[in-house]
Formats: sequence, structure tokens, C-alpha cells
Amino acid sequence: MGDTRAETTPVTITRTDDHDGLAVVAVAGEIDMACEQPVRAAIAAQLDRRPDGLVLDLADVDFFGSAGIQLVVDAIARAERLGVPLAVATDRRTVLRPLEITLVSEAVDVHPTLGDALTALRADVPTRRVASR
Repeated sequence: MGDTRAETTPVTITRTDDHDGLAVVAVAGEIDMACEQPVRAAIAAQLDRRPDGLVLDLADVDFFGSAGIQLVVDAIARAERLGVPLAVATDRRTVLRPLEITLVSEAVDVHPTLGDALTALRADVPTRRVASR
């Protein structure tokens, strides 16, 4: 693991980590209109680095409103534009159910743990590097 940064709002903690070239944005607390901006900024900053992949770790999210859904949709679109594979890590019904109901779960790989998401993205890295040459 490399660089770790954290940003906190009254109800949300956002942390970024580097896992050997794979970026992780981990969120704890709530993702709603009042506190999604630091999360959005962290995702944008990590994607702008063009990592080998990005995991949104939402395993510690207690509330996931429409702003959270839009945040994931925007992250998917930006990651696709930049050619960065994206995965979501969570086993929380609080997050999974809204992603399923809105069919966003069909547009992004969702894994139950951070480890599973990192493993899946690492499996994709050699293919991406060869394809981008």
C-alpha cells in the first residue's frame, strides 16, 4: 500500500489508498446530497491519475441516497472515458439494493469485498496494458 489520504465531513469519511497501481476510494458513513462532494472530488482525483484500476469501496456506507447512485453513474462514465477499469466493493444491502433497482449494478462490476474487487481488477491489468500499446 502506498499513499493514504482522508477527508471528513460530519457524516462521511473518504479515504484514498494506492494498492500497487490500483486506486481505492473508501467511503464510510453517508452518501447523500449534503456530503457527496468530497467523495466526488476524491474519485475525480484518483481517475485523473489514470491508475490501472479504481475500486469504490462502499462497504462501510450506512446511507446511500440518489446522490450516491448518481455519483457511481458519473464515476462509471468518467472511468470509461479515461479507460480505467472500475469496480465497486460492498456487501451492504444499503448500497446494493439501490444499485440493483436502478440497474446501475449491470453497468459496473460489484464485488462483496475490497480484496475481491482488487483481485478482479488485477486480472484485467495485463490485458489493458497489452491492448493500450
